[in-house]
Amino acid sequence: MGAYSNCVNRQSNGLFFLGLFATLAFVASLTNAETQYHKFVVQETPVKRLCRTNNIITVNGQFPGPTLDVRNGDTLVVEVLNSSPNNVTIHWHGIRQLRTGWADGPEYVTQCPIQPGAAYTYRFTIVDQEGTLWWHAHSRWLRATVHGALVIRPKLGSSYPFPKPKLEFPIVLAEWWYRNILSVQRQAIFTGAAPNVSEAYTINGQPGDLYPCSSQDTVRLSVASGDSVLLRVINAALNQQLFFTVANHRLTVVAADAVYTKPFTTTTIMLGPGQTTDVLLTADQIPAHYYMAARVYATAQNAPFDNTTTTAILEYKSAACKGAKGVPITPILPLLPAYNDTATVTAFTTQLRSPSHVKVPIEITDNLFFTVGLGLVNCTPGPRCQGPNNTRFAASMNNISLVLPRQSSILQAYYQNIPGVFTTDFPPVPPVQFDYTGNVSRGLWQPRFGTRVYKLKYGSTVQIVLQDTAIVTTEDHPIHLHGYDFFIVGQGFGNFNPTTDPAKFNLVDPPQRNTVGAPVGGWVAIRFLADNPGVWLMHCHIDSHLRWGLAMNFLVENGIGELQSIEPPPADLPRC
Repeated sequence: MGAYSNCVNRQSNGLFFLGLFATLAFVASLTNAETQYHKFVVQETPVKRLCRTNNIITVNGQFPGPTLDVRNGDTLVVEVLNSSPNNVTIHWHGIRQLRTGWADGPEYVTQCPIQPGAAYTYRFTIVDQEGTLWWHAHSRWLRATVHGALVIRPKLGSSYPFPKPKLEFPIVLAEWWYRNILSVQRQAIFTGAAPNVSEAYTINGQPGDLYPCSSQDTVRLSVASGDSVLLRVINAALNQQLFFTVANHRLTVVAADAVYTKPFTTTTIMLGPGQTTDVLLTADQIPAHYYMAARVYATAQNAPFDNTTTTAILEYKSAACKGAKGVPITPILPLLPAYNDTATVTAFTTQLRSPSHVKVPIEITDNLFFTVGLGLVNCTPGPRCQGPNNTRFAASMNNISLVLPRQSSILQAYYQNIPGVFTTDFPPVPPVQFDYTGNVSRGLWQPRFGTRVYKLKYGSTVQIVLQDTAIVTTEDHPIHLHGYDFFIVGQGFGNFNPTTDPAKFNLVDPPQRNTVGAPVGGWVAIRFLADNPGVWLMHCHIDSHLRWGLAMNFLVENGIGELQSIEPPPADLPRC
């Protein structure tokens, strides 16, 4: 993996890669699709960062957690034993979960959480997916430290649609807080205000040279001149979108969200929380030490954010480690975009294309228009009303702020016909039309609360326009749809125009993703075929927004016969 440094005397870059080496050796010995068995122990682990030791929640004592390295067609059986003091679930972000919605993971949507001391086994098969995905906790804000990479290789006998790189290296971007992350969440819930921002960003669990007490453990990737490297970049940050770049090197984008793309070259990529991007890098520069770096892309007006920079080091094996006087050589730092550089983001996202012509749904049966954005709830001034002007923050889609049930998951209630858990009246369009990105009347700032789903027949062809609003502030919202990949057929700024904008849609080679940014002060249009029965969460992947209610659920009904119907629930499905 090239994870070791010729300039730093260390045992390794940490436990992060040990499981990957073992899994690679195991997978290399297989001849066909296999069933892989793993055990995840969720536990408290003392971890030292930024000069302090904190107890954090991890999987198998690792931060990030173990990388799962599999092949297209493999079946995964992962036993999750909860040895932590908190309820937990695990979501396999981007896995289609065809007919296996019980393994999807969002708490109170497809399952009740795994309680302390209990266990649950996730079983699912990877069907026609290749590239980089990831797994993470989907219970409160535990995914801040409970996450890891999920690498899906082609079937044996198949290959990448690009020259095989000499090295592959996962880059997991995340955030770090001094305080216990659940304490940060509880404080935000109590006050109704925005949560405290993180103290640092991390690459593969390490903040990097630019933070205190961090240089010795900075992640390093050693390369020889001429090496080709596949960087599998994952944004696991809780609440921030991030730019990523490598000093003096070009990046060729070859996949996003485990779907191959038409290759294009750039210097900087941007990932919203939940998104992955695979890039090829050639070690074609003067042998030296170069920073790989990530920094925030922030679009909300007057909102605080962590404006620090995390780094790792790309070091050429033939480069000197120290200067003439024995002083360590400082790596070259790249120029990152400004925190609000929407032009760079737009230039990047609009270059994403499918490698060739794809089959986009044309005849649409469900034409949906969802507003996405923040809101404020009026309340009595006091300690629980510390949002703007004595309010509490909220968020919604089509003015409905999602409230999760507690007595049952939504999928269990649907499958077992449990009444009173949800309703099927989520609105297909906003209840009130308004100038979405203009000066919005204060009377529209407070959403309604409920557990409403939108029902889809199996085989429906769906178009959704996701429209940002100026309620509180415009903002780029990374929207993730569970259970599906979708085509991104169009995007723009301002209010969507249903008369003129569809004429500009790309229905030939649009990119496919599972998470898309609804542009700041703009809109994005997606399409998909509803061919996966179950209950599927669609939500903003900024976790503070999810907690405020920026989410909804699709209920896709069974089709005809067993192969178009969700499997029965497993016997060990947790109870509420």
